[in-house]
Amino acid sequence: MIWKPNVTVAAVVERDGRFLVVEEDSDGEIVLNQPAGHLDAGESLANAVARETVEETGWRFAPRALLGIYCWPKPGSDTTYLRFAFTGELLSHEADRPLDTGILRTLWLTPDELRAERARHRSPLVERCVDDYLAGQRYSLDLLKDY
Repeated sequence: MIWKPNVTVAAVVERDGRFLVVEEDSDGEIVLNQPAGHLDAGESLANAVARETVEETGWRFAPRALLGIYCWPKPGSDTTYLRFAFTGELLSHEADRPLDTGILRTLWLTPDELRAERARHRSPLVERCVDDYLAGQRYSLDLLKDY
């Protein structure tokens, strides 16, 4: 058997000191996460994060920088996530758009509000990505090569 990580993308979006997060039902547990999801076959990472963001929040998102690449083996499982996190800008909001199955609502939380909800984070990557964003970490999208 060949081991493969689950490749995911996430959007870390800040507006007026607040971060866009989703409240979602994950295996019967209500958790907080950045707009995020799996890379689909044949899809670029940048297109995947734009798609996942609009599907989960109704916000059209344009990635402008790679925030980081994060490898997280989920405790108690054989699953490892390889997350490509992006920052960028929101273009428009489709307020009437139905959100993905499992997404309960979107929230705008300050870093302190998000940290206060640490027990409800879907993974430790939620806080780590915000911390890296606040530290000014950014990488050019030129690092990503699609063939």
